[in-house]
Amino acid sequence: MPVPLLDLKAQFETIREETMAAVLAVVESQRFIMGEPVRQLEEVVAELCGVGHGVACASGTDALLLALKALRLQSGDEVITTPFTFFATAGAIANAGGTPVFVDIEPGTFNIDPACVEIAVTSRTRAIVPVHLFGQMACMERLLPLAERHDLAIIEDAAQAIGARRSMGGTWQHAGALGLVGAFSFFPSKNLGAWGDGGMMVTDDDALAGRLRLLRAHGGAKQYHHDEIGINSRLDTMQAAVLLTKADHLAEWAAGRRAHAGEYDEALAQLDGVVVPAVDPANEHVYHQYTIRAERRDGLKQHLVDQEIGCAVYYPKALHLQPCFAHLGFGEGAFPVTEQATREVLSLPVYPELTSVQRGQVVAAVRGFYK
Repeated sequence: MPVPLLDLKAQFETIREETMAAVLAVVESQRFIMGEPVRQLEEVVAELCGVGHGVACASGTDALLLALKALRLQSGDEVITTPFTFFATAGAIANAGGTPVFVDIEPGTFNIDPACVEIAVTSRTRAIVPVHLFGQMACMERLLPLAERHDLAIIEDAAQAIGARRSMGGTWQHAGALGLVGAFSFFPSKNLGAWGDGGMMVTDDDALAGRLRLLRAHGGAKQYHHDEIGINSRLDTMQAAVLLTKADHLAEWAAGRRAHAGEYDEALAQLDGVVVPAVDPANEHVYHQYTIRAERRDGLKQHLVDQEIGCAVYYPKALHLQPCFAHLGFGEGAFPVTEQATREVLSLPVYPELTSVQRGQVVAAVRGFYK
């Protein structure tokens, strides 16, 4: 049988009644913009992260953009980030008025390398945007003191990592809770996905939370009165209602993803040609993606496609090599660890509803290609 990379229909069947009841309640209320479920979702996500405030917005991209706009970046201000991530990370930096400064990644976790970050800091650096890629957190215990020494803000791109945790000093810390602002995406394919676009910012800073609420509503607390120039980025009530329903299952779904990843690890770890995902021992991974390194990656990808097994390459072209960032001057070879990853990574199905038969098909297909 076909094995999709992600099966949202299978997920929906497990929560059909409660989700449809929540959606119908919104329809009956006729409050489609910033209704009560939005406030409730903000509280739920803030509590999950262990912070004081959640501020909902229209997308994960907007969550990053609004957080960066709150820094009041000026021309020439630099923001350090990774070139191995979705475009929105660096795009938001540029759209907020900053200059992206890329640094290389760790070969195991694919996350930003703190040693490279420290080398890249200059007098123009204003912030660091680490990405908790594929569902496990970056090494925040090294980034936080670095940022403090240089008086830099940290904006966490936690779009793929809601619910992920890291043990720091013997205490579990959640993705999004350690920087000045944490940014989440509720794109449908995310571990906590809406029925459309959606995003959330979390912070412990009371004044900043208030300002982010202004910025998401054209910069004004009162209609037709604008303290500064913001954008229109409100989360629809319908999306909040769906997300509230799904949030009750998030921990259970993450556990399912970890269990499936464990099966894959056991089946593929000794296979010549494949390197299973490296998990930092300090991390509790939520496996937004299960991403292997593969010899002859493109051949394996085609082999899986031919057998109707979903797979994807995240990301085939690093951000420093994208045409829109050519003016930054980072050429081929600038970040060798990143560039090697773009040639080798392949993500396999790991969603919680994946059956044992389907998981067996994935393993057999990968092993079959190399044997």
